[in-house]
Amino acid sequence: MQDWIEVCARAELLPGEYRVVFDGDTEIAVINVDGELYAIEDVCTHDGGELTGGEIDGYEIECPRHGARFDIRTGAVLRPPAYVPIAKFPVRVEDDIVYTRDDRGD
Repeated sequence: MQDWIEVCARAELLPGEYRVVFDGDTEIAVINVDGELYAIEDVCTHDGGELTGGEIDGYEIECPRHGARFDIRTGAVLRPPAYVPIAKFPVRVEDDIVYTRDDRGD
């Protein structure tokens, strides 16, 4: 798992919580939604601000700066002012450790 980034122990990421890690210059938020783990780029495509810290409601995350909403599962824009989706990334759990990576260059 050379190119995978360790996030945390599975038990440390409870439903409704998130952890942020870097894969190179890419800031990745791993979010637990009802026991399922999702990874998205922690950057609002509207203005480049961080998404974490914004409200998470079900599978939606709201940018705390201007209120754009995104689907955590797909990265799709659900509400402007953003119009470009956010990147989503793979999540892997091995030996109870959570991993993710920026796979866009694969």
